[in-house]
Amino acid sequence: MVFKLKPRKIFYGWWITGASFLTALYVGGAVFYGFTAFFEPIADEMGWSYTQISLAASLRGLEIGLLAPLVGVLADRWGPKRLIFSGAIITAAGLLLLGAAKSLAMFYGAFALIAVGISGCTLTVLMTAIANWFRRKIGLASGIAISGFGSSGLLIPAIVRCIELYGWRMSANILALGAVVVILPLSFLFRRKPEQYGYYPDGQRQSSATYPDDSGQSQAADIEVKTKQALKSGAFWRLAISFWYHMLVMSAVVTHVMPYLSSVGIKRATASLVATAIPLMSILGRLGLGWLGDKSNRKLMAAASYIMMGCGVLCFGYASATSMWLLVPFLIIFGIGYGGSNSLRPSLSREYFGRTSFGTIFGLIVGIGGIGSIIGPTIAGWTYDNLGSYQVTWLVFAGLALVAIISILTITPVSNISERRKQNYENLPN
Repeated sequence: MVFKLKPRKIFYGWWITGASFLTALYVGGAVFYGFTAFFEPIADEMGWSYTQISLAASLRGLEIGLLAPLVGVLADRWGPKRLIFSGAIITAAGLLLLGAAKSLAMFYGAFALIAVGISGCTLTVLMTAIANWFRRKIGLASGIAISGFGSSGLLIPAIVRCIELYGWRMSANILALGAVVVILPLSFLFRRKPEQYGYYPDGQRQSSATYPDDSGQSQAADIEVKTKQALKSGAFWRLAISFWYHMLVMSAVVTHVMPYLSSVGIKRATASLVATAIPLMSILGRLGLGWLGDKSNRKLMAAASYIMMGCGVLCFGYASATSMWLLVPFLIIFGIGYGGSNSLRPSLSREYFGRTSFGTIFGLIVGIGGIGSIIGPTIAGWTYDNLGSYQVTWLVFAGLALVAIISILTITPVSNISERRKQNYENLPN
């Protein structure tokens, strides 16, 4: 007797994960990591100070911070497809305005428009989509999805070369066209929740939803915390503080990596390679620590990621043309650390708050983190303009890692409070 094995159908959540990866790859390269290649050409042509340019770049963080809570609410209500589609168009419009900028006002306006666009097609929306489709495997799925941001470092050499050949203005126009060609088709792959298609998170059939999973828990049983309850919990604010530190340091390093390395005597070509390697090294953290978080204690993994970020930026602060070897431990430790923090944050949010209001709650956390993303690059630029060196900034940022470490280690489950209240209510006499 011959048995024919039917090919196993791929759970649709993995298609959403793949679409998230590609969306993150393009936006990360074109807007986040790639901007460091624009920094010096813009300064040379326009004569603006590093502080002025850094402030414009920081508008990404300001607008993301202001819009992330709203985007989170819309992601819960509308689903990701509409937001990603419109976000791609707005991002393209912002890049076109950047290429035409003749004044600081236009320059700032371009980055504000870009920030509005990427708010609709990056972190909050993508992680809400992943959280809706995964539960037990959310660490791995979110790690794969946001590895797109890490892989976007591969675009930096291409952006540097494009600027050398066509100038920074035409390069911005080319990136705008790419946003339309790449992201718009991907937006149609996103769907809201698996229940609408006969599944539960991780691919379980509805018919088996009441049976226990591998961990012995019912798939139907899930932690569900409302937004108001989350805001009253220490877990929310501790996660928000840790993400604030993450964005403070990451945005400053990513924005200033090339001008900083140039300021300490390292060639622009070498600085470009370092800028490329930072997001690529983060892939190890995004996948590795995300997977380990699913298998072990996510809080400990997150604390380890902040320890690595602090140690990494300390190495970065002492790098120079005569001590370039420090860039090796910086790339390894910092890259893995901040990559792992990216994967573990949505996993921790899903673990402590569930998915009913995930987009809203996660959007608020990202919004608070956005404050760090505007402060970080601006402080770094101001320090260089006034002190002629970035080192003080990097040393202070290394020390602030303690804040994130303590915050993440002291998180307590919100569900314990809600369960206790529920039990007390049930025990009341009739």
